[in-house]
Amino acid sequence: MVIMGQCYYNETIGFFYNNSGKELSSHWRPKDVVVVALGLTVSVLVLLTNLLVIAAIASNRRFHQPIYYLLGNLAAADLFAGVAYLFLMFHTGPRTARLSLEGWFLRQGLLDTSLTASVATLLAIAVERHRSVMAVQLHSRLPRGRVVMLIVGVWVAALGLGLLPAHSWHCLCALDRCSRMAPLLSRSYLAVWALSSLLVFLLMVAVYTRIFFYVRRRVQRMAEHVSCHPRYRETTLSLVKTVVIILGAFVVCWTPGQVVLLLDGLGCESCNVLAVEKYFLLLAEANSLVNAAVYSCRDAEMRRTFRRLLCCACLRQSTRESVHYTSSAQGGASTRIMLPENGHPLMDSTL
Repeated sequence: MVIMGQCYYNETIGFFYNNSGKELSSHWRPKDVVVVALGLTVSVLVLLTNLLVIAAIASNRRFHQPIYYLLGNLAAADLFAGVAYLFLMFHTGPRTARLSLEGWFLRQGLLDTSLTASVATLLAIAVERHRSVMAVQLHSRLPRGRVVMLIVGVWVAALGLGLLPAHSWHCLCALDRCSRMAPLLSRSYLAVWALSSLLVFLLMVAVYTRIFFYVRRRVQRMAEHVSCHPRYRETTLSLVKTVVIILGAFVVCWTPGQVVLLLDGLGCESCNVLAVEKYFLLLAEANSLVNAAVYSCRDAEMRRTFRRLLCCACLRQSTRESVHYTSSAQGGASTRIMLPENGHPLMDSTL
């Protein structure tokens, strides 16, 4: 019997799922197997690709720029999202019923924290890129201390939003406020989370739209002068293409999930949100894979670094063989490394 105003801290997960009308399976259904198989595949790919991005940024001194610190933070957030989703895949289906309340909140908190950090970092990158483009800089001169503070702020906000449900923003003492998609969370939390993410997206659209029109006007003006360096035109156009790809990926991956979260948070009884929630969450997780793929495809220096890291074992082996052959065949002959005239190759713009 449910008594209004009473707290149910000692109840099982099944009690709250029954209260919200969400089915809690006792065996592996075909749908569960498909979701877990897809989820594990996406999680492993997310982990590998974002580890590669982090390794590339750490190993290449050309990436020791403020914008790349933010990209590294995005990769770290997406890596965390991969770990969180992997944890979910090992604690879903029939295993959900065996979770304690603390275990369920841990599972949900990991997802909320990692996805919030990823979205917030995307906004931070957009704002920083806007500032550097308006200052006509290929790479930002933002002080490193401010970048660190920005990154810390992102994680403080993400941790705050991820930890709130376990401590206060739940429905353990107000069962009539429980959501259907997350039966232990208050509907107001889902609505706020969804609206916050949608607000971040609108801000990103506004920032990148301003960048787009600014770059287009600047390229048109520069095209009138024959002295304009063609490399800058290519870089700015590459910038526009990349941000359009990122925004498009954000819309495709995030919008469906935010819509169903908002519908559930607003208490839409006629909306069948439970039929699509798992697939839309998987789509949102796939954005953590898309982010890494976008940077890999759009940045030539990043691609070269990826190839070097992936082939480092082979390169080391061939280098040892080459050094041994050279030392034995030529004795003390030296090797010279030729650089371009300006001392370093130009880099493609990222974001």
